Amino acid sequence: MTIKDTVRTVGDLMELAARTAPKGLGQDFIEIKVLTDEERIALGNDMLEISKERSNYGFERDGRNVLGSDAVVLIGLLPHKGAGLNCQACGFASCAEFNERSSHGEFDGPNCAIRLLDLGIALGSAAKIASDLNVDNRIMYRIGVPAKRLGISKANISHGIPLSATGKNIYFDRSKK
Repeated sequence: MTIKDTVRTVGDLMELAARTAPKGLGQDFIEIKVLTDEERIALGNDMLEISKERSNYGFERDGRNVLGSDAVVLIGLLPHKGAGLNCQACGFASCAEFNERSSHGEFDGPNCAIRLLDLGIALGSAAKIASDLNVDNRIMYRIGVPAKRLGISKANISHGIPLSATGKNIYFDRSKK
């Protein structure tokens, strides 16, 4: 087994941790996927394209990190209705009003605050597994943009966690340009 194979196994364990992470009202709207190498490379290359299109160096820097990674775990929030709590954290007076709205852009919305918390807990649970197993990682929202654009993700909003096992963490001390 190579180091890359071991890192992918850690990605599988991260997928398990995100799946079993606590979810509001016991309902699961979390999409989790360990990307294939082909998907990872397409994603990284699209991030470089987005950087050029938007003159946004962050996409280039993060895209290079994705291309230099051993694996990427994608975690997102699938389309959903309001949790039924009428808590107004989404900015609407009720879940019924929330359920009538939709917007589409870089990410889709609106999103229920309870469900977004579920996404955050899933991301944290997955990143903790990588950290506990000494695999370098960093949660990146920019990964979600090309994941949606390329059809890799069906989520309203997603983040990616690239994984690397080298002598130096590639996700820190990065150029700010």
